[in-house]
Amino acid sequence: MKMIDQRKLPHLYEVATFENHRETAKAIKDMVTRGAGCVGNAAAFAMAQAALEARDKPPTEFQAYLKEASETIKATRPTAVNLFKAVDRCLAAVDGVSVAERVERVVAEADKVFLEDIEASRAIAKYGAALIEEGARVLTHCNAGALAYVDRGTALAPIYQAFEDGLSVFVWVDETRPRNQGARLTSWELGQQGVPHTVIADNAAGFFMQRGEVDLILVGADRITSNGDVVNKIGTYEKALAAHDNGIPFWVAAPLMSFDFETPAGTGVEIEERPTEEVSHVWGMGEGGWTRVRVVSQGATVRNPAFDVTPARLVSGFITEYGLVKPPFRENLKKLSRLG
Repeated sequence: MKMIDQRKLPHLYEVATFENHRETAKAIKDMVTRGAGCVGNAAAFAMAQAALEARDKPPTEFQAYLKEASETIKATRPTAVNLFKAVDRCLAAVDGVSVAERVERVVAEADKVFLEDIEASRAIAKYGAALIEEGARVLTHCNAGALAYVDRGTALAPIYQAFEDGLSVFVWVDETRPRNQGARLTSWELGQQGVPHTVIADNAAGFFMQRGEVDLILVGADRITSNGDVVNKIGTYEKALAAHDNGIPFWVAAPLMSFDFETPAGTGVEIEERPTEEVSHVWGMGEGGWTRVRVVSQGATVRNPAFDVTPARLVSGFITEYGLVKPPFRENLKKLSRLG
């Protein structure tokens, strides 16, 4: 299993190799790869690794090994629903067949998750581009591009499509503390594609909205509940509030895999709290190379929730591979759930 080590971008481009499902699971937990879609893909391929590792075991031992692997993988990140769906799909693929067939089916299911995500990304690009007008100034939060979701991404996919279609598009890039996925990853991606953009501090987004310099907000999602609540990178809720106050459309781009139709509302989702060092320290490229420095006083208390919940009432709509979904969400998401 190979992954771009996203922890080192944009200063270093390195591809890391992980030899077994435990190494891949640790890479997910350590955020070598991140973003709901890529985490789901990595989880599926980790299950494929586990199946290959157990291919010479008797049927009962094979099943036990795969089940244990699934629990290890699910324990890595508790919030993004793509991970859990991908693992469960791989588990379901082994029902009622021989061990040899089980291995083939798990590998095939992992490949299927990957290929479906590519098609979903391309469809999201097409449907979302229809929301972007000539000269649009789009604000995004965190990274929801190719590094977070295979092929073209989710929230960035419509921007890429509009830009390729010849529209003049400008992107405001939230830095997205504490891991700076916007400043490090989104800016790097947009630069690779030649899309004009400017990185801003997270707290500056409302300022530019008030000044009339933002026309549209596009974000991704780690989980969307059946009522339309959006669980996404911490800080998304604040952007939605400011957008609502300034009358700016707030759209969420996400594939069907990111919708959790079993959970009624965002209050029912476990919010991951990550290590406090992500807040108390920052990584960067200094004169001596890649280095980490402390930014808070020694002994200071730190909290680091990785996600927040944006209520459905603040969301203009969803961009999915099946088209645009608008309010009323509970009714229209129920229709969407039947398409999967």
